Amino acid sequence: MDRKTYAREWFMEGSRYDRLDPQSDKAIEAYKKSIILDPTFTAAYVNLGFIYLQREDYDWALICFQRVVELEPNNPETYNNLGYVYEKMDRLGSARQMYERALKLNPGNVEAIFNIGHLSELEGDYHNAVQQYKKAIEVDPNSVTPRFFLALLHDRHDMFDEAIQEYHAILDKNPTHVKSLFNLGNLHVQLGDYKKAITFFERVLAFEPENADAWNNLGAIYEAKEQWEDAVTAYEKSLALNPFQEEANVNLAQIHYRQYTSKPESSMKDKIIRRLHFVLSLNPQKKKAQKLLEELTQEKGKKKTK
Repeated sequence: MDRKTYAREWFMEGSRYDRLDPQSDKAIEAYKKSIILDPTFTAAYVNLGFIYLQREDYDWALICFQRVVELEPNNPETYNNLGYVYEKMDRLGSARQMYERALKLNPGNVEAIFNIGHLSELEGDYHNAVQQYKKAIEVDPNSVTPRFFLALLHDRHDMFDEAIQEYHAILDKNPTHVKSLFNLGNLHVQLGDYKKAITFFERVLAFEPENADAWNNLGAIYEAKEQWEDAVTAYEKSLALNPFQEEANVNLAQIHYRQYTSKPESSMKDKIIRRLHFVLSLNPQKKKAQKLLEELTQEKGKKKTK
């Protein structure tokens, strides 16, 4: 069996490890053996580079993707990948050069166009970022990614109408785009339209019933509407999925305290205190938790005095 065949076998082994245990040392070892046997095996360099990217080991990722560029200098995708590594290393000038090389090879490369837009956004050039994202949309009207980048850009700059328009355009093409649904929910909360916000978060949960953030946001809306039981249910579902949410724990404790003051029960009080101590174990500086715990403690002291 020749070296290239052995290299392919090790590559397949690395792919298997990568699927079973992403970023695993065994996958790295297998890909490296593949490269030693066949130094021109670009797919092994690419997979290895992405593992290093996920590990935030950008120096090694850079080496891998630079080698891919050497092997495939006419492939625009290689320059997009290398540009992304430079971007993660905050070498934005080098990243732009790579994206521009990808565009030179293929002027219709949508990924390179919106990557340049994202660089402009990172550099604070709002107008050029908008221009690049719109250009990418014109090149490929069916591509969701540049439209989502544009929606996020408008969203971050409080251009609510424009952001809502782009999110809806995404949903017209992909009704299951959960991030757009979630962001629309948040936008309508900011606009004070709780009814629409609830609708969007419920749509998120229809696709992702274990989305803790959506449950948490629903809890906050119900709390603002003084729908206490609905708020408690939503917060409890959120915390069952992710118990370490400080704000959700405090909000739930506050609602339980409200219920406790109208109908005092020692079991409820103990439950609130345990929750607050848990929050303070996560963040001893959480002022809302400190204040509520002090109120409960003072109340206990007053009862003893009587």
